[in-house]
Amino acid sequence: MSHTEKTQTHPLTELPRVLGARHAIAIVVGTIIGSGIFLVPREMMQDTGSSSLVYLAWIVGGLLSLFGAMTYAELSAMFPSTGGEYVYLRGAYGDTTAFLYMWTWFAVAKPASIAAVTIGLTRTLGIFPAFRWLDGSVAGTPMHWSQIFAIFVTWLITGLNYLGIEWAGRFQLVFTLLKVVLILGVVYFCFTSLSGSWENFATKLPAGVVTMTPLTGFMAALIATLWAYDGWNDLTMVSGEVKRPERNLPIALIGGLFIVGILYMATNAAIQYVLPAALIAANKQPAVAAMAVVAGARGAAFVAALMALSIFVTLNGTIMSGARVPFAAARDKLFFSRFGKIHPKFESPSTSLVIQALLSTVLLIFLNQFQQFFDLAIFAEWLFYLLTATAIFFYRKNQPNTVRPYRMWGYPVLPALFILASSVILVFSYVSNWKASILGTVLIVLGLPVLWLVRRRYRTA
Repeated sequence: MSHTEKTQTHPLTELPRVLGARHAIAIVVGTIIGSGIFLVPREMMQDTGSSSLVYLAWIVGGLLSLFGAMTYAELSAMFPSTGGEYVYLRGAYGDTTAFLYMWTWFAVAKPASIAAVTIGLTRTLGIFPAFRWLDGSVAGTPMHWSQIFAIFVTWLITGLNYLGIEWAGRFQLVFTLLKVVLILGVVYFCFTSLSGSWENFATKLPAGVVTMTPLTGFMAALIATLWAYDGWNDLTMVSGEVKRPERNLPIALIGGLFIVGILYMATNAAIQYVLPAALIAANKQPAVAAMAVVAGARGAAFVAALMALSIFVTLNGTIMSGARVPFAAARDKLFFSRFGKIHPKFESPSTSLVIQALLSTVLLIFLNQFQQFFDLAIFAEWLFYLLTATAIFFYRKNQPNTVRPYRMWGYPVLPALFILASSVILVFSYVSNWKASILGTVLIVLGLPVLWLVRRRYRTA
């Protein structure tokens, strides 16, 4: 009898553990590296006015993200269950906190992230003449073709994940490897170009152009790097599907961050080798501009294609991880039971995937601004990053004898530094866009009546 026939005769009670260490690392690397590394150097240069400060921000941001990954590595090895942060928060702070996290991810953060990523993909593809039609309006409707295309891509990648995490994991592995090779290609072409100069690393913007103080500008650039490093936590949401999680989760989280950090700093160095500070600050897409100098129009097209591929792989990791959180809550009877359904043939959280795509579709229909999606998600995400990181202190104090396959080095200083960094981003995002942050807060609080309905339903049943 085949495995599929067995699952049809005896319904699955858990998602299968089929992801190896390679797939887990690919989820970390592929989800983190989107379009950020190719775009944010411009804003960072405008904020700091100094090539050396930009590079320093990449290093410090990478270290702080690594501290967060190390914190999560200990928690994930202790509790290698589907849902990740939901599981850690429930154990430390109870059902209500865990439910509000789940609700935030389900109703706000993940649908908004998916919508932002797909709209970012349409913008990147719009660089090519063949995709200029994406800027046009759909006749008889207030929508643009970019929204239609974004919805199509959302359902395409959702369909891939619906077919099972084995297919999604293979996609993530193959295209993450391709992405890494192409990024190294960009680095190689830039550093071997006769157009580059090591003197560019010492260039600065003219006096009076930068409006921020060196410290304020560096902090703004640091926050940009932390946003660019964002996404490593997504692996923990699929912990229940990783083989040998006590070993592979810490390896993937920490090793994946090391890989990303090296690639980010190498790419930024390559851009700075080709372009002086003034040109980086003047170009919306510094990596495209650098390759245009090195290899002309073909070089620019190469980077644009790489950006599109990066976004595609990020989207797969985002969709894959997001559906696991309401699935885990439903299994704990903290959400509607339908979300905990495992497809009998494809062994995927099918209902969670479909409803996640529906929510993203609703956002894509009614909103068409990348920044709207980004602002809606960023506040909620960093609020729970901060709260989850504090859980390591709870478990160290209240469960000192619990088996820890990986014990974080540098405790308690390193997790405290990550919590501090999360607090800075949280305050900055709230102050810089208080309307979106207040809306995000309201959406989180709206989860309380939903929790009351869920509890009442299970109590009645």
